[in-house]
Amino acid sequence: MSPTADAPRSPVPVVAGIDVATAAVRVVCADARGRVLAEGRAALPPPVRGAGGRSEQDARAWWPATAAALRQATGALPGGGAEVVAVAVCATSGTLVPAAPDGEPVGPALMYDDRRAADLNAKAQELGARRWRALGLTVGPTAALGKLVWCANRALPGHLVLHTPDLLGRRLTGHPVATDWSHALKTGYDPRAGEWAGEVFDAFGVSPGLLPAVHAPGSEAGTVSAEAAAETGLPVGCRVRLGMTDGCAGQIATGAVEPGQFVGVLGTTYVLKGVTRELVTDPSGALYSHRHPDGWWLPGGASNTGGEALSAVDPARLPGLDAAADARGPASCLNYPLRRDGERFPFVSGDARGFVAGTPRDEADGHRAALEGVAFLERLALERVRALGVEVRGPLHAAGGGSRSDLWTRIRATVLGRPLRVAERAQTAFGAALLAAAGTLHPDLTASAAAMTAAGRAVEPVERERAALDESYERFVAQLRARGWLDAG
Repeated sequence: MSPTADAPRSPVPVVAGIDVATAAVRVVCADARGRVLAEGRAALPPPVRGAGGRSEQDARAWWPATAAALRQATGALPGGGAEVVAVAVCATSGTLVPAAPDGEPVGPALMYDDRRAADLNAKAQELGARRWRALGLTVGPTAALGKLVWCANRALPGHLVLHTPDLLGRRLTGHPVATDWSHALKTGYDPRAGEWAGEVFDAFGVSPGLLPAVHAPGSEAGTVSAEAAAETGLPVGCRVRLGMTDGCAGQIATGAVEPGQFVGVLGTTYVLKGVTRELVTDPSGALYSHRHPDGWWLPGGASNTGGEALSAVDPARLPGLDAAADARGPASCLNYPLRRDGERFPFVSGDARGFVAGTPRDEADGHRAALEGVAFLERLALERVRALGVEVRGPLHAAGGGSRSDLWTRIRATVLGRPLRVAERAQTAFGAALLAAAGTLHPDLTASAAAMTAAGRAVEPVERERAALDESYERFVAQLRARGWLDAG
């Protein structure tokens, strides 16, 4: 027996990913193989929504909740947190908070869905039209750029405007940190030119000095201070690395990080996101791109329908309806299960409305038609991407609550005519952990994803249903064109 055989083994190094969502802060601690060794969670106060499109949250709650979630996670690790070598923070896109020079909030955070600056955003769209066109970006009513102007108009000399990770990065390191170009995109940062939209800022009289410097996601922002270590259980000197927006982090958590890889996220709405080597611009505005940490691009679009198609069904009944619909086979009718007014992806139409063409034979038939309708939108989305010259390689990664339905996933695979690979973990916090691992546990993000994301569950097309679903898809597209929502082509 070697003299060291009975010596205590040092805990394996791990990274921590932090997700600051609307309702809670979540923490995931994972090792170099992607094994989740500990998790933590702490609630946040609900946003206060009111007249004029206001949506606010007390930003002073962010750090205590983050520290509590980290303590819960680090306390569950074998080494009590001493083994954490890096941490990254991801959060909702478009959330901003006015802050004093020391980084402390001086007012509530303006949340991602706050619409009070819609008129300012409309003006920003006009002022930067040439730049936004080159970026393939539209400044929407809830964009952070208008909220930045709103805050700047009320700021005292020396005050700042911070994204959520900027504020938490200060608390973790004890000093100002850069922001990442993912969170900065909707605030007016041009990742193509590597600069803020100066012509827009100048027109509004906004100084870029209100905002931090901008670096690539995954860049090192500093190390954990002694004060933060005492509050969180992280070790002093643990590296703090920049994160990305929650949507981008969820994408990389699936392992879709290389050019040609795409993921279909079937949550309340359907979102398609992928990776391209070059920036792709969509004249319709249905698709826009974040920048990849390695300089590539992350095109994506979000539909106004998705899992919401089943919102009227008691969740307890879904397994039974799936079984009945599976036994019945392809639906006898068509269903575009849009529950809202207007569509934004894979086509843009303010006039679009949900419809059923034909009469369902029974409830199972109607249920199957709704599942197929979302799958048809997914196929249309991939065809839209390919029409823009984008290569889609290999199986489509699948994530979101809808991907837990075996039937729905088989329908999607069959309609697309390609395998789906259902991601084991697609949480924002796990994506943040991958960013923390890039440059620490692994050389870069591609290596992190290859080592830490599981292959996932493969779902193949059902060949006996292909012909029927292809025919239904063609009729579905014809219905959209007949209503004038989809261009002929």
